[in-house]
Amino acid sequence: MAKPFASSADTAPKQETLEVLAEGVYALTAEGDPNVGAIEGEDFLVCIEARATPAAARDWLAKLREHTDKPVKYLVLTHYHAVRVLGASAFEAENIITSETTRKLIEERGQEDWLSEYGRMPRLFKQPEEIPGLTWPTQTFEGQFSIPLGGDRGSVDLFFCGRGHTAGDIIAWHDRSKTLFAGDLVEAEAALYTGDAFHFDWSTGTLDKIKAFRSENLVGGRGAVARGVAATDAAIEQTRAFLQGMIAEVGTVHKRGGTLKEAFEATHARLAPKFGMWPIFEHCLPFDVQRLWDEFDGIDWPRIWTEERDREVWAQLQD
Repeated sequence: MAKPFASSADTAPKQETLEVLAEGVYALTAEGDPNVGAIEGEDFLVCIEARATPAAARDWLAKLREHTDKPVKYLVLTHYHAVRVLGASAFEAENIITSETTRKLIEERGQEDWLSEYGRMPRLFKQPEEIPGLTWPTQTFEGQFSIPLGGDRGSVDLFFCGRGHTAGDIIAWHDRSKTLFAGDLVEAEAALYTGDAFHFDWSTGTLDKIKAFRSENLVGGRGAVARGVAATDAAIEQTRAFLQGMIAEVGTVHKRGGTLKEAFEATHARLAPKFGMWPIFEHCLPFDVQRLWDEFDGIDWPRIWTEERDREVWAQLQD
């Protein structure tokens, strides 16, 4: 019996939990749905990630407004994927910040990604008719960008740590509270989506740089907040283990001249015992294996996912 396409059958609402990680530092988790966060400046907010639609973003902002009524001056988007960015208009932010590479990716494939993700994860797109169009940054940077928070609040420092989940992912670091918002570069007990990834860079140097922050609070793209250095290290290493397991299995099949289907089956068999019960595991794995296979084929820059290509890969591997 064919499996339902991606997350199309995932219709159950998720329990959202707002956590205060330190004074003026907030994270909203939702049982494996995309995480969001905010950090208070002296008289403004820095919000991190925007959700898939303005309506979904307003639900998050309503919870945040129970703690602070400061205006959103900065909206930080860690990467270009639709479920992270298309709700941006709800924040009415003065500044929308991404890496320069993310801006280029929006230009190159933002529309295709919007349609692809809407097809894969329809539940996340609450009132999609309100989306005004693609989200564009007002400011970009290459390596590092600092947002002073005023008073004794320190700063939010944005870093590009290397290619990973996409070519342009950034992280947000608040040194005063030792809190790191890692976007989808790290997941805490949630499966990795790697359809646009650079597996070899991500599993080595990029994760090494993230681990070097020695964060005491780590908010990954999905899953629970990791608290304490031991827990943040564990989240980073479980992310690395997922990537390394994929590389080992897909690489072995590719090297012996096997098929993409064989690579998928070998990877599924290896990862499912440890990761198979995590959110979106079955959804992600076909797209993950296809992208990694492309890397072994020498295709450095990820091919663009479209609704049609999504369905073709799913039918080939999951049906």
